[in-house]
Amino acid sequence: MTAHRTLRLCTLVLALWTAGLHPPAWAGPGHDHGDAPAAPSANGPQRLPDGSVFLPKPAQRQLGVRTLPTEAAALPRSFALNGQVVPDPNAGGQVQPLNAGRIEPGPRGLPNPGQLVKKGEVLAYVVSAVAPVERANQAAQLAELRAAQSLAGQRAARLQALTDTVPRKDIEAAQSDAQSLAARIAALGTAVAPREALVAPVSGAIAAAHVVTGQVVDARALLFEIVDPARLRIEALAFDAAIATDIGSASIAIGEQRVPLRFIGAARSLRAQALPLVFSAQGPQLAALAVGQPVQVFVQGRTLVQGIAVPVAALMRNPANQTIVWVKTAPERFEPRVVTTTPLDGVRVAVTSGLQPGDRIATQGATLINQVR
Repeated sequence: MTAHRTLRLCTLVLALWTAGLHPPAWAGPGHDHGDAPAAPSANGPQRLPDGSVFLPKPAQRQLGVRTLPTEAAALPRSFALNGQVVPDPNAGGQVQPLNAGRIEPGPRGLPNPGQLVKKGEVLAYVVSAVAPVERANQAAQLAELRAAQSLAGQRAARLQALTDTVPRKDIEAAQSDAQSLAARIAALGTAVAPREALVAPVSGAIAAAHVVTGQVVDARALLFEIVDPARLRIEALAFDAAIATDIGSASIAIGEQRVPLRFIGAARSLRAQALPLVFSAQGPQLAALAVGQPVQVFVQGRTLVQGIAVPVAALMRNPANQTIVWVKTAPERFEPRVVTTTPLDGVRVAVTSGLQPGDRIATQGATLINQVR
């Protein structure tokens, strides 16, 4: 028993002595766990536990935050319709050849898309394609007519010299034959070497050009489209036919600008199970639109509803994909409010619930406020 205790004691002493010979081990480069996370600054923008955002005044100025007080009003009931830009038939046109042939450039060359042209300006020429046999037959017929014209002219000259002995009616008949042959030669001459001039039907800009020099085109092929950039039409589809009888005003949004529309009328036949509504638009802002471009038409009816008009830029989305606005509840505190909206005019929307009159909402910089974490 004593020997066993002595062995255990020696083993313990040896272990302690061995541990004392080795210094403490430290992790090498790349094996540390990094610095501790920095404590958040209480003076910077931060999301509070209740979901609101603390935004100091210096940060508001740096982010360009602007707010706007709200007020309730009677707003027209609005609808958002899908539409597209179409040319005005009274201010646009198409250029199509009457005969098949080969394209030749006009006096100014072939027009480019976007180029301004004037009414009656020659855009290109179409040299009609004629078969060799037909061309030979026309040339032979033209030679016969020229020979007959020469004889008719000589006969009319001889009769004119015998005015005292030849009846007047014979002289007039000979002159008429000579003039008739000359007219037939002129008509047939244009048919032998025809060159159809393609002229601009209206003044405007070239919306589309589908030709190149030397291209062979068929008759009635669409070669050029001309539109007036300042006069366009908007065609919208309404799936509720009652909208056509309750249109007070309409507009489209181009960037941050609102362009008013004038309602022309509604079609009497459905297209894709919807009723086409046609609006006209005028103004320099339309130069940013292209024919066929899809747009959203905001139609305001005559029926009024209570709501609060706010800019579209104030609407955000929360993590639950709900529409919210940021309400300024304190000088440095913004609170999210879930709202329900209806379209108004493309630049503004009508908030029907979630806001109270007098609430100050963020209209500029709302996107940056929404990103604060």
